[in-house]
Amino acid sequence: MREMLRRKIIAVCNQKIQQKGESVGLSFYAFFANKNDNSELLMEAAEWWIMTHQLDHFEKAIKIKKMVEEMK
Repeated sequence: MREMLRRKIIAVCNQKIQQKGESVGLSFYAFFANKNDNSELLMEAAEWWIMTHQLDHFEKAIKIKKMVEEMK
C-alpha cells in the first residue's frame, strides 16, 4: 500500500474516532469522495480491504487504524 493511502486511512480513522468514539465503524469507501476521481487508489484500498484481509464491509475504525499503522 502506498504511503499516501496509509496516511489518508489513518487520518480518516482518527477523524471518525474523534467525532463518533472508538466504536465507530467504516468501510473503505470512507477514504474517498463520493465522486470516483481516483479509480486506481480506490481499487488499491478495496484489494487491501477485501482480497488481502477479507474484512467485512464495515469494520471498526480503531481496528483499521491499528492494522495500517502496523504495516511498514
